[in-house]
Amino acid sequence: MKKNWIEKNLTAFGIQPNLIDYSKEQTTFEWEKVAEQFDGLPCGGFNIAHEAIDRHANGSLGAKTALLWLGENGERKSFTFIDMKKQTAKFANVLASLGFGKGDRIFTLSTRLPELYISALGILKNRSVLCPLFSQFGPEPILQRLVRGDAKALITTQALFDKKVRPILEQLPQLQTVFLIDAIDDENHQIRSLKRLMDNASDIYEILPTDLEDMSILHFTSGTTGMPKGVVHVHKAMYNHWSSGRYVLDLHPEDIYWCTADPGWVTGTSYGIITPWLHGVTNVVDESEFDALRWYRILQNEKVSVWYTAPTAIRRLMRIDCEPTKEYDLSHLRLIQSVGEPLNPEAVVWGVEKLNMPIHDNWWQTETGAMMIANYLSQTIRPGSMGRPLPGIEAGIVHISEDGTATEITEAGKEGELALKPGWPSMFRAYLHNDEKYAKSFVGGWYLSGDLAYKDEDGYYWFVGRSDDIIKTSGHMVGPFEVESALMEHPSVAEAGVIGKPDELIGQLVKAFVSLKMGYEPTEELRRELIGFGRKRLGAAVAPKEIEFTQNLPKTRSGKIMRRLLKAREMGLPEGDISTLED
Repeated sequence: MKKNWIEKNLTAFGIQPNLIDYSKEQTTFEWEKVAEQFDGLPCGGFNIAHEAIDRHANGSLGAKTALLWLGENGERKSFTFIDMKKQTAKFANVLASLGFGKGDRIFTLSTRLPELYISALGILKNRSVLCPLFSQFGPEPILQRLVRGDAKALITTQALFDKKVRPILEQLPQLQTVFLIDAIDDENHQIRSLKRLMDNASDIYEILPTDLEDMSILHFTSGTTGMPKGVVHVHKAMYNHWSSGRYVLDLHPEDIYWCTADPGWVTGTSYGIITPWLHGVTNVVDESEFDALRWYRILQNEKVSVWYTAPTAIRRLMRIDCEPTKEYDLSHLRLIQSVGEPLNPEAVVWGVEKLNMPIHDNWWQTETGAMMIANYLSQTIRPGSMGRPLPGIEAGIVHISEDGTATEITEAGKEGELALKPGWPSMFRAYLHNDEKYAKSFVGGWYLSGDLAYKDEDGYYWFVGRSDDIIKTSGHMVGPFEVESALMEHPSVAEAGVIGKPDELIGQLVKAFVSLKMGYEPTEELRRELIGFGRKRLGAAVAPKEIEFTQNLPKTRSGKIMRRLLKAREMGLPEGDISTLED
């Protein structure tokens, strides 16, 4: 993608990018200068909610629209920064009045309603810990995360509670309170009406001293060899949120910003809640699920200027017979960023051809808390590359030897594991209740990402593949183990092995290989029953979409299912080393 085209495009908007000289910024960057962007609390310390909402409400941006919410049925609500300060104060007071305080884990399970965003910031104001859940999870994934996260309270809707939480409530003795967003009255002392509590709460709340290292958010991510892991982040993470909002999203005060990610995932909190409001920009939230024409109408009608979305959504848009710039006024749109999985080069080119601008890819993880590597507005895009490290981030490609030593690879084009030098502010501080796993993430002075990549001669990074078996489907992270565990609860299933099968539209679809118990036959009727069983237990986003019956699953001699081998056979690839394969 030629740089002169980008510069010509920028001229049309009359906005100078925040990042012009990449090399200079990398050399002169200091995290201490980022700290100067924040006010700090009057009583001492720094709190994400204060910097994202209250400092703007107390200043010249008080009357500016902070949240612009679009309901799926045409309803429209807007909240100024002053409105958000008052509403988040109300929820912080609700929590405090019920005895919830610093460090208590408060979970959210909701579709994209205004109350979800208000409660998220109210939790942070109260110095409690925000723990987002994806609303499409089934009862089993919800139970796992509530238990592992030591959940004290849950914010959800009546429908989600009745369908997914009520059946598991007896298994959650630590869960003291459930706040129902749309309930008129309390059901009992545990199941409370959020509206009633908010109506009676004060809209004035003084945030108590908050240390930058105080726990702020607990995200859950799934690996391939165990249950979901709780990834701990702290208030200081906002340093990275602010800097990536400046350098990568190129946010300016006049921007209208839209992040399509759900707050149930890390992108939806880091970049759908925190980052835009740290920069004082208007944040668009759409309640509805993906609808291509609706999305184009939102871009047009709300005059969105910066758009952060996912490769899955872009691929869906690419499949539609539409000339977006001819059928819709997208003249305000000046930057598109994408994250969730590698963005194929064709999508970058499609952006130029159909949207009159390239789509910029970037890379980060739940554990990194914020963007680490990106393509920048003023820099040349190399389609297929994840870009170059952000200022303040030191990345490298390393080789891990058998004795556990990490050696940086300096040769351009040579593959290895993508690694980062620890110490950036949004680096996760722990895997909750799993110190051993956390320690293994750091080797020889590097944080190991688990992603395989290489670096070219100009410092651009290129994704090769995942070193474990995690499945990325429609932007969601799915761990095979929890899917396998759920399937094995069906009386017919003896064993299950789950892989991600490449899919042009959603990246990967979840496929399960199932071995049946004696007395059961592999019929089409049973296949449909297992798919339905999986959806009921796990939710449609996590459950397998394909099931293949097999007499035996390939296992190591120690009994571990070889998912790598399942995937190789599914795709017709070389099986590689099978020396540990069970006879």
